[in-house]
Amino acid sequence: MKILFIVPGSGDPFYCGNCFRDNLHANALWKAGHEVIVMPLYLPLKHESFKGNTPLFFPAVSFYIAQKFFTRKSMPKWMENILNTRTALNIAASFSGSTSAEGMEGLTLSMIHGEGQAFNEQVKLLVNWIEKQEKPDIIHLSSSLVIGIAKAIKQKIDIPIICSLQDEEVWVDHLKEEYATIAWKGISDNLKYIDQFVASSEFYKGIALRRIPEIQNIEVVYPGINREKYASADYPENQIIGFFYRMNRENGLHILAEAFVKLKEKESIPNLKLKIGGGYTSVDKKFLKQVKKTLEPFMNDVIWSDSYSLDDHQQFYKGITALSVPLTFDEGVGLYLCEAFAAGRPAVEPATGSFPEIVGNAGVLYEPNDSQSLADALEKLLINETLLSQSKENALHLSATRYNDKISAEKLIEIYKNSSKICCIFGRNTKNCK
Repeated sequence: MKILFIVPGSGDPFYCGNCFRDNLHANALWKAGHEVIVMPLYLPLKHESFKGNTPLFFPAVSFYIAQKFFTRKSMPKWMENILNTRTALNIAASFSGSTSAEGMEGLTLSMIHGEGQAFNEQVKLLVNWIEKQEKPDIIHLSSSLVIGIAKAIKQKIDIPIICSLQDEEVWVDHLKEEYATIAWKGISDNLKYIDQFVASSEFYKGIALRRIPEIQNIEVVYPGINREKYASADYPENQIIGFFYRMNRENGLHILAEAFVKLKEKESIPNLKLKIGGGYTSVDKKFLKQVKKTLEPFMNDVIWSDSYSLDDHQQFYKGITALSVPLTFDEGVGLYLCEAFAAGRPAVEPATGSFPEIVGNAGVLYEPNDSQSLADALEKLLINETLLSQSKENALHLSATRYNDKISAEKLIEIYKNSSKICCIFGRNTKNCK
């Protein structure tokens, strides 16, 4: 089967959950023998594992400027060429992690509604590119925040379109209230252009149904990890707590730092260390200074990585005893958990959002989400050899039976085939009828 993934690029300066989920889906399908084309939006996909093999559409800088200042006419070509240079895109990538949607309302609504001069120019290029290639059997959109692209494609090409759902509200809820209302309505209005929605957890499926009640067709596909790459029976000699996600306040690094200091002061776990990775952007630097100040008394026991690459993932988990990413918001799925479980590393997480569903008995859940509760939960896991050993076994079991790339690929292909059959029933896309 030939699958076209349309995914936003992140510039790769930090661990981006949705970007990594797209990477996992694409690689699981490649591994299963399917042809996958990855089409980036906004920013290039730099890492070779994405195998990005199309032009860059909706380039971040020129599209933003065009959408904001050229609403009635096209941007001059000379200006577009300057704004689309590698230098300009690299600068945009350094700010790509901002969770603030301030100033991005017009762009967000344009991508959702599928309207506007700048949008129409870019989507025409995108659709023309698809038409000139051998048409894919399925198009898979990364998020409903770009659902306007589905509208444009369906008006020209009759191909089944799948759309992932994960953490849309994290962005939409940062918009001004009046714009957020328009955004949710825009997604609802364009549901008809999507043949099937895919959520990464039952928890997020519930959120999507509450936010967009008109959605009826949501399937859950848990992220699939290539377990062979993460497998490691060699645990550190001393206990090492790991944090591997974007280093910001929303992801709770400050809570873990405070909990670590409490544990070091208590001295209940000999030679305890903290390992921190996952990257950050320029907007996170002020926060990280505060975290380092908190950790200052025990910085000799902190392993801190200032760089980030997708190549870091497997080795990071092999170097820790347990993982803790104490998010301060409800996330659709924690991919770092699925990775940790593939390495047989249990987790300590707040009993919020999708964590109860994703972690299960592969670690310890705690509440409330404060540093003392986290410290107590970490201590409970790390000083109890029986609990730690059982949690490791449960993590490996979950990885084998749920967060497995073979299982996720099989589920995705089943969804793709069913979507193609639906098109056939209504007399469309007869090329793929089987």
